[in-house]
Parts: sequence; C-alpha cells; structure tokens
Amino acid sequence: MTAPIKDVVILGGGTAGWMTAASLIKYAQGKQLNITLIESTDIATVGVGEATIPSIVQFNHQIGLDELEFIKATQATFKLGIQFEQWTQNQQPFFHPFSDYGIPVNGVPFHHYLHKLSQSGFATELSDYSFSSVLARTNRFAQPHPQPATPLADYSYAYHFDAGLYANLLKQHATKQGVVHIDSKIEQVNCQAESGFIESVTLTNGQRVSADLFVDCTGFKGLLIEQALETGYEDWSEWLLCDKAIAVQSELQQQPAPYTRAIAHSNGWQWRIPLQHRMGNGYIYASQFEDDDHAMQNLLGNIEGQPSNQAKQFRFTPGRRKQIWNKNCFAVGLSSGFLEPIESTSISLIQSAIAKLLDFFPDTSFNQHDIAEVNRLHNAELEHVRDFIILHYKLTDRQDSEFWRYCQSMPVPDTLAHKIALFESRGHIIIHESESFEAASWLTMYHAFGVTPKRYDPRADSVEHQVIINNLEQMKRSITQAANQAMTHEQFIAKHCAATR
Repeated sequence: MTAPIKDVVILGGGTAGWMTAASLIKYAQGKQLNITLIESTDIATVGVGEATIPSIVQFNHQIGLDELEFIKATQATFKLGIQFEQWTQNQQPFFHPFSDYGIPVNGVPFHHYLHKLSQSGFATELSDYSFSSVLARTNRFAQPHPQPATPLADYSYAYHFDAGLYANLLKQHATKQGVVHIDSKIEQVNCQAESGFIESVTLTNGQRVSADLFVDCTGFKGLLIEQALETGYEDWSEWLLCDKAIAVQSELQQQPAPYTRAIAHSNGWQWRIPLQHRMGNGYIYASQFEDDDHAMQNLLGNIEGQPSNQAKQFRFTPGRRKQIWNKNCFAVGLSSGFLEPIESTSISLIQSAIAKLLDFFPDTSFNQHDIAEVNRLHNAELEHVRDFIILHYKLTDRQDSEFWRYCQSMPVPDTLAHKIALFESRGHIIIHESESFEAASWLTMYHAFGVTPKRYDPRADSVEHQVIINNLEQMKRSITQAANQAMTHEQFIAKHCAATR
C-alpha cells in the first residue's frame, strides 16, 4: 500500500533551502503536507548566486513574490546579460544578451544571412541585432512589452541582488505561509537498517525530527545525500580547472550597469555584480596555476572602491552528485554539485531541481522509475551547462599563461566537440532536451571567439544579396531607435523601485 507524503524536512537554509521551502509550501496548499526547514544560524552560507538568468522572474511570480517588493528588499538591479572582457587576445569585450539576434527569414535562422554576407566581404556587427545588447551599450533599461509589436523587441531580463537579503525575504514569505522553522545543528542522521532510507535527524538538544522525504540543502558537504547515503560525486576538473574562489563586497563608485561583468585574468576570471547599494566582486581561479596570496592580491587590486567586508575564500570541485535523488533524499543547490558561476547558473539550477521535484513529487512508494527519470534529466541538464562553460575556455586564443594554453589544447567532452564541429561545418547550432542556453547564447560564443562556419544554409540564397542588406539595415535602425527611447538604468530604478539605503 502506498500513501501520500505527509512530512518533508528541508535541511539547510540559505538561498537553496528557502527557495525550496517557498516552492513546497505553495505546492502544499490544499494538501495535508507539512514542510519543516532546519538550519543553524551559526553556520554561514556560501552566498553565491547574486547574478541570475531570466527564469528567476517567473520563479518569484510563481511563489507569489511581488516584483517591486523583491527588488527593494534585496537591493536588486536589472540584468540584460553578461559583458565578457579580456577573454580574447585582442582584448575586445563582447556581450552575451538575454535575447535573440534578428529574426528568421523564410524559416532560415538569422545568423546564416550574416555568414552569407561575411563570405562576400560585407562586415556586420552581431550585437547590433540584439535589443538587449544595444540597451546595455548605453546603460539603458526597459521592461519588455508583454505583446511586442515585432519579434525584434522580444527580450528577457534577470536581476542582480543580495543573496542573503533574498534568503531572508523568502524565509519571511515561507514561514508566513506555514513552513515550520527550526534553528538547530544536526547531531545525527538516522537511517533505516534494511532499506537505507533516511528516517529522521537528531538535533543537538536530542529531539528527533522524522519525515517521509528529506531535501538536502546543506551545501558542499552534502550531509544527507553524501555523508549519510554515500551517493558519489562525478569530478569534472579535467575540463574545468578553476577550483577556488574569493568573494568580497565593495563600495559602489558609479551608477550600477544593467549587466554583469566577467573579466578574464591570467589564471581565471573576475566578476563584478552591481547592486543598488554596493558592488559584488569575486575571483575564480585555478589553484594549480596561482596561489591563494597572489589570487587575493589580484582581486583586491582590481576592484573599484574600498572593500566593505572581509573577503571570503572557498574551494570547490567542479562536477555533480551522481544522483540528485537517492532513496528518499533529494539534493538541491550546492549539495547536488557545483559549476562555476560564469553564466550565473547557480540559482537557475536550484530552480530547475525544485521544478523536477514538483513534477515528479513522490508518494511513500518512491517509485524507482520516477527517481531514475529525474536523475536522467538533471544529469543531462548539468552536462549541457558544463559543455557551455567549457566552451568559454576552449575557444579562447589567449596565449599569455600556461592556464590559457592548457585550456586551448585540452580534449573536451565528445558532446561538446560534436557541437563545435557541426557549427564549423555548416553553422548549425545543436539544442538538446534540457538545455539551459538557447541558440543565441551558443551563437554569441562562437562569434566572439571567431568560430566561422565553412558553409551557410543554402536556403539563404533564395533571398537576394541587396535585400538581405536592406533588411539588416532596417532591423538595426528599428532596434537602435527603440533603445534610444528607453530610460537609463539609473532613471528606471529611481522612478520605479529604488530601495531604502
């Protein structure tokens, strides 16, 4: 006999824990389902994920967070994409936008027409055909129209925010909805002798808290998924060499830009994330090529304004837990694995894990086919994100350090090698099931790093050369005119959602 799940315990708070709690208590409405979150305020959270991708907008809406309340409470700014600096030998920055480029013509993707023109010597700038990119160039921001008059005006946005303030906002929201919060450390995890399922956790005061389903949000240590259940971990450091990070906050020296900056250095890269009240800074690096003292000097010597807190250092192993769901334990956030935040995927991977849990929410039978499908979907998603991140390192032409030279020469996963080869051959962009990044994102990277297809789609020849040029000019003009009508990012925040300092 199977029975519905009645009790869920989330172990660990922070962004992952409270996002999970807010989602589950929303799901529990009208059901006899109790949600308890156990965390110790004595244990600091990593606090990664201050930059996001557009899926966060829908997540907040789904759990019932008001956008203006969220922005003000978390000192948030808007994000149109990521500006990459110093990633190529010529030092030219490039922008990865949350929008498509141009529009398809006669069913042929836009970029094939650019490739056709480039082969005839006609120079074009890809970013001119992305509304997000053009807005970002002049530090402008506008919210997308729900029903844009043209596909050219269709784009998305995300946020930069204080991860600690976001967790606090979610905590208030979730506990108000009925989540039980226990502030305590865990003394022991108790598993059933025969099945190996987690039965309960013992708190430091001796209290036992039982549940049918446990969600592990305990960060890198994976107290449940790894220490109790020994699920195993798949190490991806053969392709992703960066294994350490330093994070520090600093005074805001100028108006916040509507994008994240990712600045390459000799042995890694630096992030700058502008909030309304401060700048978030960090440095991700490969410890086999750079020691900690030099890395700290590198970061502190390349920030604007005075540091406003003590720099935090942490080590990580890039990769994933072999199963995100094992027995009656589901891992969310850092306990399920970690990929460096070069494309701001930390919070989106929390979201997608929660979504899978809700899509396949179990009963007490814990059907193995359900569990296997969730693990398959999650593993595929992580592999696709991994490949996209590896792409940043593999395609660069920087030759100034052993780190970058190794990245260029290293073998890459077959899945990624096939994607690159197919684009080089005919400009085709592969998008698999469970991809986090759309075709425009892959096109951004190929174009920025000089990967040029040998051929373009022959269907592009059905449009006359001059007609293509005229269409491109019209697209570029329309995007530029629309962008120039938008407020500056500073003006938009001041008018609509300025937080109290």
